[in-house]
Amino acid sequence: MSTTTINATALFDWVKMVFEHHGFPVDDAHQAASVLLSADLRGIDSHGVARLSGYLRLIDKKRINPRPSMSIIHETPSTATMDADAGIGLVSAPAAMKIAIEKAKNVGSGWVAIQNSNHFGIAAYHAMMALEHDMIGFAVTNASPLVSPTFGAERMLGTNPICFAAPALNQPPFVLDMATSAASNGKLEIAERANKSIPEGWLMDAQGNSSHNPSELKQGGMLLTLGSDAEHGSYKGYGLSAVVDILSGVLSGANYGPWVPPFVAFLDPREDQPGKGIGHFVGAWRIDGFRPAAAFKENMDHWIQRFRETSPQSSDNPVLIPGDKEREQQAEREIHGIPLVESVWNDLQSISKQCGLPLVNQ
Repeated sequence: MSTTTINATALFDWVKMVFEHHGFPVDDAHQAASVLLSADLRGIDSHGVARLSGYLRLIDKKRINPRPSMSIIHETPSTATMDADAGIGLVSAPAAMKIAIEKAKNVGSGWVAIQNSNHFGIAAYHAMMALEHDMIGFAVTNASPLVSPTFGAERMLGTNPICFAAPALNQPPFVLDMATSAASNGKLEIAERANKSIPEGWLMDAQGNSSHNPSELKQGGMLLTLGSDAEHGSYKGYGLSAVVDILSGVLSGANYGPWVPPFVAFLDPREDQPGKGIGHFVGAWRIDGFRPAAAFKENMDHWIQRFRETSPQSSDNPVLIPGDKEREQQAEREIHGIPLVESVWNDLQSISKQCGLPLVNQ
């Protein structure tokens, strides 16, 4: 599969201009581009610029408002609910996290539920915002229903990611960013572009049969929850996904379960929606609300170092800490550029022509 490698700074500048071209204020365009490029830099290619054309189609359909008037509709000293006014989640989630961090500074922890939003990119970006404040960050979102619950054969939940980020002293931070499905939709998209089959336990077809064909999802198939089947603990993935859905959708007043609006612009949201848009939930804990931050971070270093020293099953595969792979990818791509598969590169070239904004391969 051929790839085109482009300088990360050049790609960021171009994405920012594309958002501005589509009506985003300068600061919001900068924020949205920052979240997208963070995904590509961290190697989460499915949630980076590969998503840009999808966002633009939602803007054209007026399902994303490029100039939202976001507002707090309910608030206590430690909590808030935000109405994102149909804004893009790449902007609304960081804005909510800033509020959560300020609340945590004041009262020890801060939690913000967001309704009436859209897809928010990688959860890690939002949770990691807390790290520089000596806080633990948390971010979840619900998503378009593609996942069947344990024993089900109907799309009821999204891939509903969870991110938990904790700082350390000299070691890099612990950053767990995971889907609650057996595999993310993005991994299927990558396999489909590469014309590769997928492992057992990721997907079933519309009739409920196991499938190795990533294209099956577009033909009515369903992703499986983490664990894949009941014998291997799929009820745990189902339970985690349900928690994310309740925090993001039910608590915020957004949609939930099968009513979450689809990401694709060619499918319209259901007419019987119980809430508003897609929902997110973000939060921050102040570490010194529990113990001195320096002592916690020293112990995090000790924890991380000991887990790195775990006896491996094979010398070829040492035990990793959540966030290791993404950090290594970022270090590599900041120097050598971001590789884009042919289909994504062609997609960006099409956007370039439509907007009159040249995208130069550097």
